[in-house]
Amino acid sequence: MLEGCGSIFFIGIGGITMSSFAHISHIRGYRVGGSDRTETELTDRLAEYGIEIFYSHDASHIEGYDAVVYTVAVSPDNPEYKAALSRGIPCISRADFLGYLMTGYKRRVGVSGMHGKSTCTSMCAMAFVEAGGDPTVVSGAELSAMGGAYRIGGHDNFVFEACEYMDSFLDFNPTVAVVLNIEMDHVDYFSSMAQIRRSFSAYMTLTGQDGVAIINADDENVMLAAKFFGGRKVTFSTKDPSADYSAANIVFDMGRAEFDVVRSGAFAAHIKLSVPGAHNVYNALAAAACAILCGIPSGAIVTGLGNFRGAKRRLEFKGKLGGADVYDDYAHHPTEIAATLDAARQMGYDRVICVYQPHTYSRTKGLFDEFAAALGKADLPILCDIYAARETDTLGVSSELLAKATRGAVYMESFDRIADYLREHARTGDLILTMGAGDIAKLAGLLLGGK
Repeated sequence: MLEGCGSIFFIGIGGITMSSFAHISHIRGYRVGGSDRTETELTDRLAEYGIEIFYSHDASHIEGYDAVVYTVAVSPDNPEYKAALSRGIPCISRADFLGYLMTGYKRRVGVSGMHGKSTCTSMCAMAFVEAGGDPTVVSGAELSAMGGAYRIGGHDNFVFEACEYMDSFLDFNPTVAVVLNIEMDHVDYFSSMAQIRRSFSAYMTLTGQDGVAIINADDENVMLAAKFFGGRKVTFSTKDPSADYSAANIVFDMGRAEFDVVRSGAFAAHIKLSVPGAHNVYNALAAAACAILCGIPSGAIVTGLGNFRGAKRRLEFKGKLGGADVYDDYAHHPTEIAATLDAARQMGYDRVICVYQPHTYSRTKGLFDEFAAALGKADLPILCDIYAARETDTLGVSSELLAKATRGAVYMESFDRIADYLREHARTGDLILTMGAGDIAKLAGLLLGGK
């Protein structure tokens, strides 16, 4: 793919995965540059490595570069993308580039699903590292144990997050395909559940004749998708003891679970998690099943999963506002919001205040009622304006309308106003949760005295 190329330009270099790819390429000896809209910690870190960063998009930026890597969110009118095409410079999608990176690895573990991908990928990485498996890892969230969202290891194990948006994961070549869950999302691309199930079935098929799909037996859509996959299937479940891997004797302490992993009816390991939430039992069980199938010893799995303290922006503790604790989370789908709020409510706080920033107009419109129901789980839901991302406001939906439809919710038009309100009204025993996939994390900084 990169034959004869000595330099690579990344459009959208500030993204989690794109910044990972840029650094990996830099380490491999390529001259690397890229562009993004805003300066972030990730872009600052890349600049420290000597990578050229532009905070605008202009055709002149790609001068001297041999290849361009772009995301599916890049508009065809992007001047750098258009210039690359007109000059005959190879343009490689982010998904194709990830597929290229994993080429040559003996074992390629891809974690897919609408929710939990980053957490499960991180859990797998912890188990592999603990066992000395020296994995190369590409995740969608930063992990303190890796010092970022990726890890460069040996050439036997490649563990990666497989994103379904725009069918990106169909450009990969996993030997092990984990499918955590399937439901409606990305309504700007997927038009029906049937289309989504076909995509996940095709993803499982990429494992080939000798591969395996590790699938959630408790998820109806996963099982329906798996019907069209003719390869080896391994099931996991927290409800059905007849699954290949099941969780038994689940107990919670302040929201954190411990349970037995049962393999084909026999005890395999006892897992004690350090992160809260029933949803993390699924993530950990899938990671354990994956690690066992890849030959990781049970002791390393127990230690690795027990030492997992959470990925960045996954119910991440940020600090204190007076007597209140401030957390930050990436959830931006109703199922994720509900799971995170359920976990928060189990942590022993008197009141859960959730400040939510909806992500994209299409998702907010398409799942409007589901968002209202999920956000209603908070004691006080606060809505700020929709983060447009790649879209424009053409659907007649707004955060103000969502607040009116949500039990006990209020709408506030700016981070500054929300910060002022919380400084005045938050009290000891509160959990303040900033939530969303846009720039809502900036609010936690405001609350804690940052910028």
